[in-house]
Amino acid sequence: MLSLSMIVRDEAERLQRCLSSVAEFVDEMVLLDTGSTDDTVAIAERCGAVVHHLSWPGDFAPARNAALTHVRGDWVLVLDADEVLTEQAREPLRQLMADPDLLLINLLRHELGAAQAPYSNVSRLFRRHPAISWSRRYHAMVDDSVAAELAREPRWRIADCPVPALLHDGYRPELLASGHKAQRLRAAMEAELAERPGDAYAAAKLGALEISEGRRERGLALLRQGLASCPADAHPERYELLLHLALAEASPTAEALYRQALALPLPPRLTLAAQLNLAALLMEKGAAAANNNSLAEAAALALAAAEAAPELALGWRSLGLIERRRGRIGAAIEAYRRSLALEPDHPETQQNLAVALLLGGDIDGARTGFSRAIALLQAQGRSNEALALRQQAGAMVKLDG
Repeated sequence: MLSLSMIVRDEAERLQRCLSSVAEFVDEMVLLDTGSTDDTVAIAERCGAVVHHLSWPGDFAPARNAALTHVRGDWVLVLDADEVLTEQAREPLRQLMADPDLLLINLLRHELGAAQAPYSNVSRLFRRHPAISWSRRYHAMVDDSVAAELAREPRWRIADCPVPALLHDGYRPELLASGHKAQRLRAAMEAELAERPGDAYAAAKLGALEISEGRRERGLALLRQGLASCPADAHPERYELLLHLALAEASPTAEALYRQALALPLPPRLTLAAQLNLAALLMEKGAAAANNNSLAEAAALALAAAEAAPELALGWRSLGLIERRRGRIGAAIEAYRRSLALEPDHPETQQNLAVALLLGGDIDGARTGFSRAIALLQAQGRSNEALALRQQAGAMVKLDG
């Protein structure tokens, strides 16, 4: 039996989509409401969920632990209202849950709109076991209790779901910038570091936030402190610390940090940012020094990223830019077309394809590509960019209209 466990508050806008994604997959849906004033409870009950109530305890970990007391399943799936379960993950998860020696299954989560890390691993599907509980102020997790149980009982194992299992839109920049979410996250991270100085996960998150908000010196200090105290086998945490340090540094330091990050034994979808950022760095390095080896390595990294996550346009888009720099126009055109097949409404890729077609002598194709890019910019409310592109493209090819 599989139970869905959630804590919710004022999630009327997103809750039905979340619950619909697990319909006929879970055997029961159990929600703990912490004080909703909208239609959250009514929506949950219409979807077949059982709703319990709790006054907000001020911390996610005790709230999630309270929610666990209400479920009856052998396995527990934990979701937030801004997440949905993918259809393609259902059968692989069923097969994994049938393994009697598995204690926890890590779920690959697609971070929609994330600029740097489109995937993360979250420990949200686990056997209902008295030893498993949530801990930590920031990013409550069951990992600490699972690690303790593995040490007590070595027969247990952890597995990774092989396909993207969750879609998550809570980290989109416009959502983080709205309301008080950023302030709440900062407060939780500061409290976590006060309790656990040098904690790798909190140091990575807060260090990156400090750098993004202009407090570079403190951000770098936090990242370096986290890296120094990070256990050697804490691969996801080490990767994130190395990635954020690389983003803040210039070449060649950044190149060395990206290579360290990529040397960690992690699933390739989790290292896409390091792969593509190193590819971009090598592209610029190779172009500046006319270094064909750097350009070839950049192309290999981008191709590996595209093949590791064939559902994303990002890798093909990067490969198109690199192949154009290499003078391989046909390969660039193919990469741009593969990117657009996955993300047809991306105006910059339409524009890059048009330029590549123009360089390849396809005037009609270039004209069509520029026109599509201009139309997309206009449709997305980017009128000034559309006008600028029309002027630039019009100097090269005659545009219709």
